[in-house]
Amino acid sequence: MSDAKNITAEALDFVEVGSFGKLDTDRLRRRGLPEVIYCERKTPAEVRALALELQRHSPVVLGTRAAPEHYQAVSDIPGFEYHERARVIRLLSKPPEQRGSILILSAGTSDLPVATEAALTAESFGSRVRTITDVGVAGIHRLFRHAHELERSTVIVVVAGMDGALPSVVGGLARVPVIAVPTSTGYGASFGGLAALLSMLNSCSPGVSVVNIDNGFGAGYQAHVINAQSAREVYADDRA
Repeated sequence: MSDAKNITAEALDFVEVGSFGKLDTDRLRRRGLPEVIYCERKTPAEVRALALELQRHSPVVLGTRAAPEHYQAVSDIPGFEYHERARVIRLLSKPPEQRGSILILSAGTSDLPVATEAALTAESFGSRVRTITDVGVAGIHRLFRHAHELERSTVIVVVAGMDGALPSVVGGLARVPVIAVPTSTGYGASFGGLAALLSMLNSCSPGVSVVNIDNGFGAGYQAHVINAQSAREVYADDRA
């Protein structure tokens, strides 16, 4: 019984942060990746307190949906950087070794905030990332110039708004997992990304999975998990 209690206590390890937060300090051990701070609707003081505590437990401190005032709250902490377009704050106390190969495709320049969030997320955790921009279906020949990139990648993240058609095209060309990210880019009938989301969910290309609207973080996280697993198998084969 005592062993069971110890296992439970270890699995549920967390730190109280002020009166507002419970930081999952055990997540890095349990899942291999630390907790990430979702900054939106948090005060700058709350983000700072969470970042300082997370820094004590993880070499990577990542905050998504961060406004300039959130960065100002942590800007005096050495090493913190702010990526305004992606709305990401980041501290890499020990930059991870970049492994594997994630390819991120952005249909249009307007989709770059979400694509950049995905790239920064995957890079922060140790994936090698390459981003290719403005290769949407309105000029699909631009994508074909990069066909060799599709073949060399472990996983591909495709970010698109409007009709959300690009993931289906990529899914028909690539032999690796494709993660589709609908964005809220588009005119009125795109319904804030719902049209792109439904198009991607109804993709006729097998092997395409879909995350939520504008969820670059979720796509980057999942792409890293797939890439890291593949990299582990490659390195294990090399050591055998």
